[in-house]
Amino acid sequence: MARFSVPADHPCLPGHFPGRPIVPGVLLLDAVFRAAAPCLPRRILRAKFAAPVGPGEEVEIGFERRGAGRLLFTCRCRGVTVLSGEVECATPDPPP
Repeated sequence: MARFSVPADHPCLPGHFPGRPIVPGVLLLDAVFRAAAPCLPRRILRAKFAAPVGPGEEVEIGFERRGAGRLLFTCRCRGVTVLSGEVECATPDPPP
Protein backbone atom coordinates (compact mmCIF):
# COMPACT_ATOMS: atom_id res chain seq x y z
CA MET A 1 0.00 0.00 0.00
CA ALA A 2 1.17 3.51 -0.81
CA ARG A 3 -0.01 6.87 0.51
CA PHE A 4 0.22 10.37 -0.92
CA SER A 5 -1.39 13.78 -0.84
CA VAL A 6 -1.27 16.87 -3.03
CA PRO A 7 -0.39 20.01 -1.05
CA ALA A 8 -2.77 22.96 -1.15
CA ASP A 9 -0.09 25.11 -2.81
CA HIS A 10 0.42 22.73 -5.78
CA PRO A 11 0.54 24.83 -8.99
CA CYS A 12 -2.24 22.85 -10.73
CA LEU A 13 -4.90 23.57 -8.11
CA PRO A 14 -5.83 27.26 -8.61
CA GLY A 15 -7.30 26.56 -12.06
CA HIS A 16 -8.80 23.16 -11.20
CA PHE A 17 -11.35 24.47 -10.18
CA PRO A 18 -11.50 28.10 -9.00
CA GLY A 19 -13.32 28.37 -5.68
CA ARG A 20 -13.32 24.61 -5.01
CA PRO A 21 -10.02 23.04 -6.02
CA ILE A 22 -9.85 19.29 -6.61
CA VAL A 23 -6.86 17.12 -7.45
CA PRO A 24 -6.75 16.48 -11.22
CA GLY A 25 -7.22 12.86 -12.28
CA VAL A 26 -3.88 12.84 -14.07
CA LEU A 27 -2.11 13.41 -10.72
CA LEU A 28 -3.99 10.48 -9.19
CA LEU A 29 -3.05 8.24 -12.12
CA ASP A 30 0.58 9.39 -11.91
CA ALA A 31 0.62 8.41 -8.23
CA VAL A 32 -0.73 4.95 -9.16
CA PHE A 33 2.06 4.54 -11.75
CA ARG A 34 4.72 5.63 -9.24
CA ALA A 35 3.36 3.26 -6.58
CA ALA A 36 3.33 0.39 -9.12
CA ALA A 37 6.94 1.10 -10.22
CA PRO A 38 8.34 -2.24 -8.92
CA CYS A 39 6.21 -4.10 -11.49
CA LEU A 40 7.32 -1.83 -14.37
CA PRO A 41 3.89 -0.45 -15.34
CA ARG A 42 3.31 -0.04 -19.07
CA ARG A 43 -0.14 1.50 -19.25
CA ILE A 44 -3.44 1.99 -17.50
CA LEU A 45 -5.96 -0.40 -19.03
CA ARG A 46 -8.99 1.16 -17.37
CA ALA A 47 -9.76 3.74 -14.73
CA LYS A 48 -12.96 4.80 -13.02
CA PHE A 49 -13.08 8.05 -11.09
CA ALA A 50 -15.73 7.80 -8.37
CA ALA A 51 -15.26 10.84 -6.11
CA PRO A 52 -13.16 14.01 -5.94
CA VAL A 53 -10.03 14.42 -3.82
CA GLY A 54 -9.29 17.78 -2.23
CA PRO A 55 -5.95 19.45 -1.56
CA GLY A 56 -4.06 17.96 1.38
CA GLU A 57 -6.28 14.88 1.65
CA GLU A 58 -4.40 11.60 2.08
CA VAL A 59 -5.02 8.95 -0.58
CA GLU A 60 -4.19 5.27 -0.03
CA ILE A 61 -3.35 3.16 -3.08
CA GLY A 62 -3.81 -0.60 -2.83
CA PHE A 63 -2.98 -3.27 -5.40
CA GLU A 64 -4.17 -6.80 -6.12
CA ARG A 65 -2.79 -9.23 -8.73
CA ARG A 66 -5.03 -9.94 -11.69
CA GLY A 67 -3.42 -12.57 -13.89
CA ALA A 68 -0.12 -12.40 -15.73
CA GLY A 69 1.24 -8.87 -15.91
CA ARG A 70 -1.82 -7.15 -14.47
CA LEU A 71 -2.65 -5.32 -11.26
CA LEU A 72 -5.98 -4.02 -10.03
CA PHE A 73 -5.69 -0.78 -8.08
CA THR A 74 -7.96 1.05 -5.68
CA CYS A 75 -7.42 4.57 -4.37
CA ARG A 76 -9.26 5.45 -1.17
CA CYS A 77 -9.66 8.79 0.58
CA ARG A 78 -11.71 9.40 3.74
CA GLY A 79 -12.67 5.70 3.65
CA VAL A 80 -14.25 6.10 0.19
CA THR A 81 -13.05 4.66 -3.12
CA VAL A 82 -12.14 7.64 -5.30
CA LEU A 83 -10.44 5.80 -8.18
CA SER A 84 -10.13 2.19 -9.29
CA GLY A 85 -8.81 0.42 -12.34
CA GLU A 86 -6.23 -1.89 -13.86
CA VAL A 87 -2.56 -1.52 -14.81
CA GLU A 88 -0.64 -3.58 -17.36
CA CYS A 89 2.88 -4.43 -16.17
CA ALA A 90 6.05 -5.53 -17.94
CA THR A 91 6.72 -8.18 -15.29
CA PRO A 92 4.67 -11.38 -15.70
CA ASP A 93 4.05 -11.81 -11.96
CA PRO A 94 3.87 -8.32 -10.44
CA PRO A 95 4.18 -7.94 -6.69
CA PRO A 96 0.95 -6.88 -4.94
